[in-house]
Amino acid sequence: MPEGPPIVILKEKMDYLKHKIVSEASGYAEIDMEALSHKKILDFKSWGKHFFICFNDFTIRIHFGLFGSYQFHEPKKVNPKLALHFNNDDVYFYVCTIERIEGALEDHYDFSADVMSDEWDVAKALGKLKDLPKKQIGDVLLDQKIFSGVGNIIKNEALYRAGVHPESLVGKIPAAKLKAIVKEARDFSFDFLKWRKVDQLTQNLEVYRRTETRIGEKPVVKKDTGKSKRSSYFSVSEQKLYQ
Repeated sequence: MPEGPPIVILKEKMDYLKHKIVSEASGYAEIDMEALSHKKILDFKSWGKHFFICFNDFTIRIHFGLFGSYQFHEPKKVNPKLALHFNNDDVYFYVCTIERIEGALEDHYDFSADVMSDEWDVAKALGKLKDLPKKQIGDVLLDQKIFSGVGNIIKNEALYRAGVHPESLVGKIPAAKLKAIVKEARDFSFDFLKWRKVDQLTQNLEVYRRTETRIGEKPVVKKDTGKSKRSSYFSVSEQKLYQ
């Protein structure tokens, strides 16, 4: 499943089509394709792992799931879920969930929960954490209502940077450490974005899918943690367990 940074990259790639008029829409998504035809695209937005194509009075939401993809200019040899055709260009979306949203996006999404948004609200995130004292921090970081855009890579790397074990209980983590986790979730997301753009993400990861830490070569443990049973990668010697 894409994390927030790749969706931001897609938004940037799509920017040249802003204010263009869709000449035709096609695909097997269960939406009214005729309603998109001859409509001007007003904007492209993202919220965590969701990508939005904004029209005047409605929005098309795209979620790529585990296997979704997109392609510009030329189609793949499989049918697209949605294809947008312009006078001199095309963009195709594959194996994704596509829905139509009516009205203003702000009525449906809290952009202050998106770790990559200009509206990101640290105080709000900390307040939500304090309401979940018995939850493991590894699970909470994947809660899109609190940390929209954070996926397993960001979870693991942010916790390593903050020096906190993924099985730590939120209510037992010191306030300073909680602030560090919230900060690192956002900071690493922007590092992810920077490295992904130049194809240098993997070599800059400290613990994710590693057997030793990148710096210091300390052993990295891989374990399915929390109720989510998502893979966690952590250094026992460098990440404290708070229980």
